[in-house]
Amino acid sequence: MPALPTEPTPARAPRRTTPYAALTAEVQEAGLMRRRTGHYWGRIAATSVAFAAVVTGAYLLRESWLVLLTAAPLAVVLTQFAFLGHDGAHRQIFATHRGNEWAARVFAALLTGLSYGWWMGKHTRHHQAPNKRGTDTDIESDVVSFHPEAAAGRRGPLRWATRTQGWWFWPLLLLAGLNLHADSVRTMVRGRSGKRRWLDTAFIVVHWAVYGAALVLLLGPGRGAAFFGVHMAAFGLAMGGAFAPNHVGMPIVPREAKVDYIRRQVLTSRNISGGWFVDLFMGGLNHQVEHHLFPSMPRPNLRAARPFVRRFCAEHGISYTETSLPRAFADIVGYLNEVGLAARDPFRCPLVSQLRAG
Repeated sequence: MPALPTEPTPARAPRRTTPYAALTAEVQEAGLMRRRTGHYWGRIAATSVAFAAVVTGAYLLRESWLVLLTAAPLAVVLTQFAFLGHDGAHRQIFATHRGNEWAARVFAALLTGLSYGWWMGKHTRHHQAPNKRGTDTDIESDVVSFHPEAAAGRRGPLRWATRTQGWWFWPLLLLAGLNLHADSVRTMVRGRSGKRRWLDTAFIVVHWAVYGAALVLLLGPGRGAAFFGVHMAAFGLAMGGAFAPNHVGMPIVPREAKVDYIRRQVLTSRNISGGWFVDLFMGGLNHQVEHHLFPSMPRPNLRAARPFVRRFCAEHGISYTETSLPRAFADIVGYLNEVGLAARDPFRCPLVSQLRAG
């Protein structure tokens, strides 16, 4: 008969549950991480019908300057395709990686003309460390200063413009669409657009070949150039108007700062209040806090996740920012002007202040 142990075997210590793991479990139990494929197919169909209607309208008005009236609607529809590409890149649409990747490439590269590989690279860094200097390229710009250190380095006319850069916000958005396309092509040419660059290249070449041919052959050089200008300006407003409110004007994280995952995502993000129209206009990105905490959560589930996240933040003393769209734009203008004028003063980071207070 084997001898009994003289000392009890120590029990294995229970696995520690982090606050984020508890929140994740609560959200999963509510079914909010489940795929909403039927919803996405309906959205894809509706956006495709809208695209066909706009193209038909442009064709019927091709011999009149009234064709310019279809340029802005085309930009809005292509922005909706870009949102679908964003959702596919985050693995929100289909259950398989392959299905989501193909969806993202088709919507982003073929239909919108933006490189999927370029977008994935910059957007992944953004999600890893939003608003962090040295990591998030969304806050590094040769034109706009998103933090006082950048404003202090400006010289000549650019330094003067930086002091009132908030008032340049809307005019700059008119050029944002063209800039997105330029950055996308520039990254592909330099070979930095990730895997399957050839596929992105093929899709984008087809996109611009069809678009350019349509402008020249159907509208002629004059109306075609005017259509392109209106379309790019509207595309910049639609894209910039959806993405800028998410983080611009929120705390900037210093290079050396170490912040836990939840605070890093919540404190640097801004939600936009509103109903279905805001959801449509911003592609669900108005629920930016929830999107950053759960990037693969399907877009239609983000609103339902909001009460869970708000309650969690209240319980843990984490500031949860939500405001209206007009208030967000006003805050952006004020913040950019403040950055332009505050280069001479020490920068007090709200994120660091809250972490110290905690």
